[in-house]
Amino acid sequence: GAPPLAGDARADVAIIGGGYCGLSAAYHLARAGIDARVLEAGEIGWGASGRNGGFCGIGATWLGPKELREAYGEDQMLAFYRAMIDAVRLVEDLTAEERIDVARQGDGIWCFAHKPSRVLEFAPHIEVLRRLGVAARTVDAEGFANAAFACSEQFGAQFEPVGFGLNPLAYCLGLARATRRHGARVHARSRVIAWQREGRGHRLVTAGGSVRAARVVVAANGWLPEDLHPAFRGRVLPLLSNIVTTRPLTPEELARQSWRTEAPASNTRARLAYLRLLPDRRLLFGGRGDTTGRPSGGAAMRRLLTRRLRELFPAFADVPITHSWRGFVSATTRLTPAIGELPDDPSVSFAFGCHGNGVAFMTWAGREVAKRIAGTAGALPAPLAGLPAAFPLPSTRLWQLRLLLARAWVEDELF
Repeated sequence: GAPPLAGDARADVAIIGGGYCGLSAAYHLARAGIDARVLEAGEIGWGASGRNGGFCGIGATWLGPKELREAYGEDQMLAFYRAMIDAVRLVEDLTAEERIDVARQGDGIWCFAHKPSRVLEFAPHIEVLRRLGVAARTVDAEGFANAAFACSEQFGAQFEPVGFGLNPLAYCLGLARATRRHGARVHARSRVIAWQREGRGHRLVTAGGSVRAARVVVAANGWLPEDLHPAFRGRVLPLLSNIVTTRPLTPEELARQSWRTEAPASNTRARLAYLRLLPDRRLLFGGRGDTTGRPSGGAAMRRLLTRRLRELFPAFADVPITHSWRGFVSATTRLTPAIGELPDDPSVSFAFGCHGNGVAFMTWAGREVAKRIAGTAGALPAPLAGLPAAFPLPSTRLWQLRLLLARAWVEDELF
């Protein structure tokens, strides 16, 4: 395990956050001969890195190719897509090299249309992937049912042969072991409670000690430490993603829904439904919602997701739900992730805002931060570069989130 920080220590780089991004940054820094220490507030993998649905795929933005092209231009849109593809390949390479058993499933990711009109949304994405050498394709409703599963709400789908399902916590813990093996120090239960500037360096204080470092990496995503550094105030909108799982399904139950795939799948709803058949044949089913964070909100989301699962898969109507959990994802004002250094203090690096698709992207972002510190990075794709604008009136973000979810519900039902 990773012990808490005890006493005063020094490092070249101190990293706030022990999820995929922070661990990947420390891993790649250590391999470059740079001394790094990771400070994680909870246990390793306690946040979204251990609580997500296990989708390792292209994503990390809520913008499509058209919006990316209009905002950043054709070349930068393509650079962004190349980075997302590279991110998936990085996880494949890293898990193979470090022999991390992630219980990989599937050789691609499905997205199915919940209304006939949504099928048209697939074409721009498919076209870009094909330009980059990825043999993505669309299928009609019958083709999807024959290749994946029967579902009461689907009108065709797209398939990306880049991506797969994995055990997210196994990956995070394996990455932590590899990071320590290469010489970085990783500390769990070491929440940073104060951040002080000392000369040209920084001092991060925990309950058990402190770390002095020339550079700091902020890799906390939905737990961005707004109270520790004013530059990060209001930069993310945290929102809860919720998951339920069934008991293991029998072959007969799966046959009644014509289940033929282990590839992860999601639908086109803005509030999202995402699902995977796990190695033990439990069905994992997730979606967005709840703005309270209270136990009552979690119980309400469990009921809602149970109802939606049974609506989509009538053959599973009597199958009990055995587990449920939730974790924070984060969005930015520009709806793309953020990587870089603070404009007025380049000794502080950051990476955040993976928009609910962080397994691959945050691993890539950690490597990119490490490369930038080591001086070996190329130019960042423009959609990823620099701090996004803060949310207007950050104290009202909860109400902004509620309006966003209400708008998503209207779009899902009417369009």
